[in-house]
This record gives sequence, structure tokens and C-alpha cells, in this order.
Amino acid sequence: MNNLLVADSVSKNFGEFRALNDVSIAVPKGSIFGLLGPNGAGKTTLIRVINQITMPDSGHVLLDGEPLKPEHIQNIGYLPEERGLYKSMKVGEQVLYLAQLKGLTKQEAKKRLKYWFEKFEIGDWWNKKIQELSKGQAQKIQFIVTVLHQPKLLIFDEPFSGFDPINANLIKDEILQLRDEGATVIFSTHRMESVEELCDHIALIHKSNKVLDGKLTDIKREYRTNTFEVGLQTNQIERVTNAIKEKFEVFPATFKNLNDDVKLNVKLNAQGSSNELLSFLTSKAEVHHFVEVIPSANDIFIQTVKNN
Repeated sequence: MNNLLVADSVSKNFGEFRALNDVSIAVPKGSIFGLLGPNGAGKTTLIRVINQITMPDSGHVLLDGEPLKPEHIQNIGYLPEERGLYKSMKVGEQVLYLAQLKGLTKQEAKKRLKYWFEKFEIGDWWNKKIQELSKGQAQKIQFIVTVLHQPKLLIFDEPFSGFDPINANLIKDEILQLRDEGATVIFSTHRMESVEELCDHIALIHKSNKVLDGKLTDIKREYRTNTFEVGLQTNQIERVTNAIKEKFEVFPATFKNLNDDVKLNVKLNAQGSSNELLSFLTSKAEVHHFVEVIPSANDIFIQTVKNN
């Protein structure tokens, strides 16, 4: 696999506290890579190492096959969780200044800013001060500054903080488009529904150690339990329920569905098949709902953290 970023056995101490313990990740080109973990796990420290804000005590980082160097900062766009805009500065002056720090000429910066300001319909913000904007509005400006120089690697740390659902969806669509246009994205968040929607690969850091890593679909496959949500309609509820319990392992169901007399979670053994279960159910009642329980990113996050 062709990786844009590789962190190899990275460790970092702050005094006696070990923030990262021999952590390795590989971020494939053109992917959205979810960097997950509870508060204090070490995610932000790893992001700061990638951005060369702090240096690792051991291990190294490669960007596009080269050891990380100061000039590589031009190839990275970083949206930190703690935003860094100058509140008393006008929006237009600020974005031009920050764009030129990233290596754009003033003329090129103005051209690209015109595109983004028109796209987000925020042209009338140019002469406003940051302190006059809401948190979500300031977040849009920060997003534009992050992507404006078209870096190879984009790092978003809680990018949806401060957004209402409509604007969060707008930014989500922009991230997907940037990925489709060739950018590689590292995405750190506590919103597991965003991980489901955006991420191709994930790594989970817990207590300074990487405890899970891989393609999200492969991880879901590994955590599946061969359990199915079953919703049935019948006028013989007790008889049908008992018949299912005699043949299969059954648990209470929490899913919501309309007009079902019987709702169960049914677990198959290792040799059981979904066709076998469905055939048995249709012989006993009218099947209205039959869905495999696929573990969510949230389920996997909680289970892995508890187990470690």
C-alpha cells in the first residue's frame, strides 16, 4: 500500500509522563484516516509531532517517503482543536496574512480566497473582525485557512466543533471532496457517527499506546458477533418466541420497528447461516425485519477501551 505518512515507533515523554509509547501508524494516500482515543490518550501529542510542533524522543516520521523536515510544513494543513485566529484582526487581512505564511503570493491567495468565500457565501465577512463572528463562523474561516494552500496532508482535530448540523454537513462534504481531489486526511474526533461517515482507516490510541489499527470495514468484520435483529408479526407470540429460543441463542432487542409482535436479537453459532435462520423464521411467522447487527465505530471504541 502506498502511504503518504508513516509514524514509526514514536515515543514522547513530558517529564515522567509518557504521552506516546512506541506508536506506529501508516496513513494511505487518498484516504481519510481516523485518529481516535479518549481524552488524554496521546492523539494530540502525535498530531503535534507530525506538525513538528514538538519532537519525538524516539522513532521517526516519514512524509511521502522522506524523513520529516521543516520545509514539509508547506505540505500540511492543520486545523487544531484550539483555534488560533487573531480576534481583533479583520477577516480579510488575517486570511491573506496566513495564506502568505503558507507560501502563497498575495495575488494567488486573493484568487483562492475569492473561490472559497463565494462557495461558502461569506463575502460580506471580509471587513468584519473575528470577534464579531460566531464560533461556527470563525470555524469556517479557520477551515478555509487550513485548506487554502492545497496541502498533500490535511489534519482536522474536532473539525465540527461549534457547527450546527447544516454547517457540519457542509464541512463534511468539503472534506470528502478534498479527499476525492487527491488530499490525504487525518481526522481526529470524539463523534463516532462522523467516523462512520468519513473514515476509511482508523487507529485507536489509549493510555499512550496504539490498541487498534486497520481498515474500518475489516475491523467491523473482526468485531461482528453473527447476531441478527428479528422483527416478526404473529398472533401466536409465546409459541413462536419459545420455538426460536429452543433453537437459537436469543437476547432482548432494543431496535425500533413498526407493527412487530415479536422483536428479538438472535445469535447464530459459528456454523449457523443467515439463510438457515431466515428460513426457520419464515416457517413460524411473517418476517418484517431481518438485519445483521454490525458493530458501530462507537461500539468498537467503547469495547476496545474497556478491554485495555
